[in-house]
Amino acid sequence: MSDENEYDDDYEPPPFIAEAQVNVSSEAPPDPVSSISKERDGKFDTLLMHQFLEGKAKSKQILKLYKSLERDPFLRATFNDYEITREQSRELSAVRINRMARYIETDSPEDFHRRLNLLTVYDPSTGIRIAVNLGLYVNCVKGNGTDEQYKYWCVTNQTKDINKLYGCFGMTELGHGSNVAGCETTATFDEETDEFVIDTPTISATKWWIGGAAHSATHSAIYARLIVKGKDYGVKTFVVPLRDTDHELLPGVAIGDIGSKMGREGVDNGWIQFSDVRIPRFFMLQKFCKVSREGKVTLPPLEQLSYISLLGGRVGMAVDSYRIIARFITIAVRYGVGRRQFQKPLAEDWDPEVQIMDYALHQRRLFPILALCYAMALGTSQLENEHTAILKDLEAAVKANDTKAINKSIGDTKSLFIDSGSLKSTNTWLAADCITECRQSCGGHGYSAYNGFGKAYDDWVVQCTWEGDNSVLAMSVGKTLIKNVEGVLSKGNKVGGSVAFLSNAKEYVKDLKKEYLTDEDVNSPSKILTALEVLIVRLCYSSLETLKSNGGDWDAISHTRVLLSKLRAHHYLLQNFIGQLSNADSSIRPFLDVLLRLYANAWVLDSFSADFLLNYVYPQSVKKLVNATRIPELCTEVRPRAILLTDSFLQPDMLLNSAIGKYDGNIYENYFGIVKEQNPAYPSKAPHSKILEDMLNRGSIDERSREELTDETKDLFKI
Repeated sequence: MSDENEYDDDYEPPPFIAEAQVNVSSEAPPDPVSSISKERDGKFDTLLMHQFLEGKAKSKQILKLYKSLERDPFLRATFNDYEITREQSRELSAVRINRMARYIETDSPEDFHRRLNLLTVYDPSTGIRIAVNLGLYVNCVKGNGTDEQYKYWCVTNQTKDINKLYGCFGMTELGHGSNVAGCETTATFDEETDEFVIDTPTISATKWWIGGAAHSATHSAIYARLIVKGKDYGVKTFVVPLRDTDHELLPGVAIGDIGSKMGREGVDNGWIQFSDVRIPRFFMLQKFCKVSREGKVTLPPLEQLSYISLLGGRVGMAVDSYRIIARFITIAVRYGVGRRQFQKPLAEDWDPEVQIMDYALHQRRLFPILALCYAMALGTSQLENEHTAILKDLEAAVKANDTKAINKSIGDTKSLFIDSGSLKSTNTWLAADCITECRQSCGGHGYSAYNGFGKAYDDWVVQCTWEGDNSVLAMSVGKTLIKNVEGVLSKGNKVGGSVAFLSNAKEYVKDLKKEYLTDEDVNSPSKILTALEVLIVRLCYSSLETLKSNGGDWDAISHTRVLLSKLRAHHYLLQNFIGQLSNADSSIRPFLDVLLRLYANAWVLDSFSADFLLNYVYPQSVKKLVNATRIPELCTEVRPRAILLTDSFLQPDMLLNSAIGKYDGNIYENYFGIVKEQNPAYPSKAPHSKILEDMLNRGSIDERSREELTDETKDLFKI
């Protein structure tokens, strides 16, 4: 071969062969990097937007924690996370729990809580395993136990530091999930020995889905029926040891793994059965319900106090919904801006293909999700603050034995039950829908494991059925709203707290055909908020009328109760968005205002248009306006800022963990590189190649039957 240069002396390589490219192309390749980078040119400060969404202090905290998580060799996400088996998932989760146990020793409580919250976005298995111990078990002991019990079980024994003891949460049973009051596990008081006898009397009483039980937990907070002197006092809470210091099961305790699940394979969910396991009387958590040595039972002033410990989990899941939507809307928007498909009609041959984000349908699919995500960011931050303040006040009131303060806290807690219940159920439902919509918007590439959608969806959807099945939780919220409206209409009650607007019920039902929204009002989020309040009240009123006609059967209005919960969740989010908009810096407020109006139009007026129309809250023309022009117009306003609005979540590539969603926008190079790295091309034969070879190289039917059935063989016989 000649050493001479075949090219002219003035030859220059094509400009598209850049050093950053891993793969060399013979013609100019697509350039998604330029498409995305152009849309980042100085429209607003993404850090300023992030500070508005999270608050300045929390924004700074989150960015420091992102840096720490990204650099940590054990905690950082990798594309290998999408390839591992169930056993490897369990091991990886254990490694990360061990690592997090080191951070809990050095982080402030606030930093550790936020670190766990961020880790859960990309590794929910590890997140939930830690949250079961710290969130469910520890909070159950703290919320239901005396100060001495909390100190013993969680402080002295270091459970709250992920050390010595590790707790799980034994509420759900094989035969009872949402109906906690129907749990069958028994805790029978034995006066003679001053002990409770914990027993699983039937197969349906088997504790089931208990995270951490299969392999990790040493102790469990068990929900069991308190039986004293033959009387059943309902379900109370008990600390029951499961394993000794050698991690061996204690006598009378049977535990197993419930096996493969739809997702979260890193969680060691287990089943537990007790066979007359004895625990001391002081292992019953007795802050509210008490049992004396003589068997005297003192019940709490309000039974719901026993379940306050559950609210933290519901608040957390509402927040998780925002962060998981932020993750996948970021990926989908970056892909939509970088990906080009089809030329414009009548385009010249040299015209580039169209960015798929410029198609009206693509904008209509994704931008309302982006607006929803912003509404959730602000609303769930408020919910977190509400939860923290209420629990702090209640704890102080109980400690001081201040009856007046306790009653006030109970009233505040009732609002929190509504707020956390409606937002947990609605947000987790919406997040599941948003993940799958974002996946489909990425076409076939969204189906690849390396882009994160599949694993995240499988991991996510359990949120819709645990710690309060969404439908059951929503029905409970709806029932409370209806009862509040009944009190206003029949007794003239005033409703306080976060649903104080229900106090206007008489005005809103005085003329059931009075409309509260005109065509022009679709530009006014505050007027849409009022219309939403009218709709909630009128649905409560119609539910009361239905109850009267069917003998008070609440099941007959179960669908409406769920609907009311969803409407209440959107009311909470819309109200907070409106209330906080004025706090935004003037440089970002116009962009937030567009998102606010898009959220109000798409998720309130359009999503519930049939309900608004049936209850005469707005005329048919509003529905036509919203569907035909208003939402597309608002999407067009969002379009130039879509990349920056998603960049403002400031979620790093490590957390996104998506080949097509990286910040640099180099979609094809990134994706192809990761596929090759995770799936080496050699050896080119599969381990099962022999099966395929035998299939393809098989002989004909005659050959495989030794030619026993051929005419030639037949002719050999003279029969």
